[in-house]
Amino acid sequence: MSNEAKVVKAPGGRGGPRGFVSIKDNKDSLGSLMRIVKKYKTFFPHMAPIAVICIILSAIIGSIPSVFVQKVISVIEKWYSSGDWSSARPEIIKYLAVLVGLYLFALILTVTQTQMMAFMTQKFMDRLRNEMFGKMEKLPIKFFDTHKHGDIMSYYTNDIDTLRQMVSMAIPTLIQAMVTVSVVFIVMLYFSVWMTIVLLAGVVAMALITKKVGAGSAKYFIRQQKAVADTEGYIQEMMNGQKVVKVFNHEQQSIEGFDVLNDGFYEDSWRAHAYANILGPIINNIGNILYVALALAGGIFILMEIPNLSLSRMAFDISVLVPFLNMAKQFMGNLNQLTMQMNSIVMAGAGAGRICALLDEEPEADDGYVTLVNVEEDENGELHEVAEHTGKWAWRHPHKAEGTVTYQPLKGDVRMTEVDFAYEEGKDVLHDVSVFAEPGQKVAFVGATGAGKTTITNLINRFYDIADGKIRYDGININKIRKDDLRRSLGLVLQETNLFTGTVMENIRYGRLEASDEDCREAARLAGADDFITRLPEGYDTMLTNNGSNLSQGQRQLIAIARAAVADPPVMILDEATSSIDTRTEALVQRGMDKLMEGRTVFVIAHRLSTVMDSDVIMVLDHGRIIERGDHNRLIAEKGTYYRLYTGAFELE
Repeated sequence: MSNEAKVVKAPGGRGGPRGFVSIKDNKDSLGSLMRIVKKYKTFFPHMAPIAVICIILSAIIGSIPSVFVQKVISVIEKWYSSGDWSSARPEIIKYLAVLVGLYLFALILTVTQTQMMAFMTQKFMDRLRNEMFGKMEKLPIKFFDTHKHGDIMSYYTNDIDTLRQMVSMAIPTLIQAMVTVSVVFIVMLYFSVWMTIVLLAGVVAMALITKKVGAGSAKYFIRQQKAVADTEGYIQEMMNGQKVVKVFNHEQQSIEGFDVLNDGFYEDSWRAHAYANILGPIINNIGNILYVALALAGGIFILMEIPNLSLSRMAFDISVLVPFLNMAKQFMGNLNQLTMQMNSIVMAGAGAGRICALLDEEPEADDGYVTLVNVEEDENGELHEVAEHTGKWAWRHPHKAEGTVTYQPLKGDVRMTEVDFAYEEGKDVLHDVSVFAEPGQKVAFVGATGAGKTTITNLINRFYDIADGKIRYDGININKIRKDDLRRSLGLVLQETNLFTGTVMENIRYGRLEASDEDCREAARLAGADDFITRLPEGYDTMLTNNGSNLSQGQRQLIAIARAAVADPPVMILDEATSSIDTRTEALVQRGMDKLMEGRTVFVIAHRLSTVMDSDVIMVLDHGRIIERGDHNRLIAEKGTYYRLYTGAFELE
């Protein structure tokens, strides 16, 4: 395979670079992994050390039986040469009793450690998911506009699972194996330095092979983790668009698109696991060859009566060779464990890299200091801030220079002056747009798709910030208003309805959580939704799932309108709010909408011109510019673009 990046494309324009993983990628993954491990230590400052101590003690106990085996063999040799069993029996029983005691203690340590690790792992995952979701909720809308939803879901499934495997299995196994290798190595030096040198020669060969094979494994495991996210993103996209896929007979093209991504996933996965799976047998066979070599070397040392060099100064005989061979097998087995766990570490590193990238995303900036508060008016007409809900709101505006606070009544006066905006630098969407909406006015935007209608409402909500110009709300620059408070004062009904898993009542109450059941019912009656809701199997307690799939599109839209109504905001934004409602239902809803819009500033985006004819101001947009403005009669009289739209001489699209 060449070093150039290979590009995989699926029908519909999906695809992305699939080149080799650089050294920098591996370093970044390792750095991200260390960040996650540090979080683990921070979450469990007391339990984690105890668990580590249990693992270490258990590993040490598991490493020293060979010492007792050597003692037992020595006693047996003495008994065999002297024939005095009575003197040998107490010593053998003593050593066996100590061994049994140690193994029982190791069992207690292992049970304690596994139970603690199970608790800490799941708690760690719980806290990490909470942190990720909390961060995600603070990200700007732009993040979700530029990332596939399936890719985002992969953070919470595949990436989290790689960390679970690392924390619950790989880290304890690594610690245990490292301690065992260290202790066994010291014990082997205690028995024989010469035999230990023979063993180390085999370990060097093992290390060279591990480095060669492990590098390939790491590269493809990182690519595999990225391929999983791409594949899941495509699956979710196809699931969401299944009706469109079927109506346009696009099944085969969708399958082909999935095949491209899935084949890429397959290529990365089989290569990663091929490298990983071949490593174990290679290490095992090197261990077996080394075991035979050690046995031969030990036999030669005994036959040739080579003086033993050891920390214990014991002579080299069968009582040393037998336990040494057992320790060598234990040493190699734990080295094998160390190398095998590297696969989990690498995969966890890839997952940690993606999770840290999410946690490092810049949150939605908010420098606002003007807040929305409940107020009441005294007999002198002055406003006073109160804790309870009074139905009257005001902007609390602290003036730092003067050290004073003023209260500006919330009226719904929205003014945009000479606004420019671009989603991407150099590609302007709005040019010199000025909009003036006084309290209680209904302002409509019409124009072709992409003209900039929805963009204007996105700027009022501060889903995006303007590049140039001013937007003022009740005379206050909206950059000074805290975003939560700004959005609390705005009601929004989108063309794409989003309902959440829960009852109808809960979905309506989403607009104002402190609203009573009667408030929600009144909002539903206002929106014209009460009639069909009461005819549902369980009325307002009917459970909605899968974005309200058990309702018609029109019914879902009516609930969304009721949700905005219960919020009772002074400004309403209706983005094609009645687009999914049939003409007969629209007539019923319109009466409720008229009541909903009374006394409120309303921005309406519509293709259906019948819904905007009664607007105080209609603005016609074309390529991000307002080319006409006025009421219906005036625009008809001018016989411009709006006139041609209204008479059907010119289509919106």
